[in-house]
Amino acid sequence: MSRGRFITLSILLDALGVNACIVAAFFLRFQGQLPAFNYGAYVSLWPVITVVYIVAGYIYGLYEPERTEGSWAVVQAVFRAATLGILLTAAAAFFLGPEFFSFSRLVIVIAWALQLVVLVGWRLTLLRITPIKWPEQRVLIVGVGDLANELAVEFERRSDWGHRVVGFLSRDEADEASAGSVSRYPILGTVHEAARVVAENAIDRVIIASPVALREVVEDLALSNESDVRVEVIPELYEIFIGTVDSTVSDIPLMQVTRGAAPGWFMSLKRVLDVALSAILLLVLSPVLLLVALGILVTMGWPVVFTQARVGKDLGEFSVIKFRTMVRDAERASGPVLAEEGDPRITPFGRFLRYYRLDELPQLVNILMGQMSFVGPRPERLFFVERYLKEIPGYRERFKAKPGATGLAQVSGSYATTPERKLKYDLIYMYHQNLLMDVQILAETVRVVLTGRGSR
Repeated sequence: MSRGRFITLSILLDALGVNACIVAAFFLRFQGQLPAFNYGAYVSLWPVITVVYIVAGYIYGLYEPERTEGSWAVVQAVFRAATLGILLTAAAAFFLGPEFFSFSRLVIVIAWALQLVVLVGWRLTLLRITPIKWPEQRVLIVGVGDLANELAVEFERRSDWGHRVVGFLSRDEADEASAGSVSRYPILGTVHEAARVVAENAIDRVIIASPVALREVVEDLALSNESDVRVEVIPELYEIFIGTVDSTVSDIPLMQVTRGAAPGWFMSLKRVLDVALSAILLLVLSPVLLLVALGILVTMGWPVVFTQARVGKDLGEFSVIKFRTMVRDAERASGPVLAEEGDPRITPFGRFLRYYRLDELPQLVNILMGQMSFVGPRPERLFFVERYLKEIPGYRERFKAKPGATGLAQVSGSYATTPERKLKYDLIYMYHQNLLMDVQILAETVRVVLTGRGSR
């Protein structure tokens, strides 16, 4: 059984088991009867009771198999969760009003005893019949000291969870020569060879037990396009001051350096808001769109809009739609070049459009089509993407998110700020994105549009 299936099944069986035990407790307390006066209080409360028990189970790790290793750990976790659940149920019955006070206290006690048996019983039985199958995680440890050795031993003890230590990286050749080998695992190279070792050994997880090597490892992986591997560091005081501990292995804290994509629920909600808001704005701003189009037609002639191939999420290409702000065939002689301060290719009316970011309005269509979002890293042209992938460490990371009509880089820097600085803002947004941050960026974008700040 997979870990995810076990968690889903655990929640479902706990919800059924808890309520079945309470019903059974009523039968035991009232000699096979279900008196309406007493049982009615439970019928009104059962949704609350179910949620309370699931939350209690979560608090004590019943849905994290890593925290309930062994039969005794399961018994302890169930005892604590059932006790917390029963206490909260009794409190709810007491405080929610007189109509719930008829919930029998003896039923609550009997149900608690039954829950201990049922919730422990199904877990131990199921795990004996169909144990959890953990996906293999190939682990590379950076460092060759005592802490690295302790971490390897702990992973070895947890091999049933899918962890497999492949080897170690030393900080330099002198460190490697003095260490020889750590535990029973080989030293596969130095931190400057991290990308090669990761690629050759299909590494899933890199754990840095020597924080002084953190920057070298991350940059080496980023430059080699191996940024999908999970990178964690055992933090010292400096790392703890600037970040948060994400997990532990035994009593060893780990801080994740790389970040995965935003949760699925967040991206789904963001997509719904993108569709609704883009449709509304296209309707409301249609007079503005018409006036801008007429202005371009009068001052610059046809075409009014232009499409340009841009690179979006997962390095996929799409055509971005913009109002034209430059002379026709602006790049015929020069080829692809970035806009600069005082760019002579931009017409006077085009400069006005850029000043107030009006040239970006047609991208509402891209958002409605799902090619872009309101907020995210700005989509870049393939010519520049290919260059930046070679020149800028970590540049590939920004393509894990859907591009945006505006972003943190656009409201924090100038119109023509450097790609390196834009990347830093993009990664800050990607690693910390939430709806409040999106709202703040959109509000700041409106301010930029109305004042023209950052457009020159």
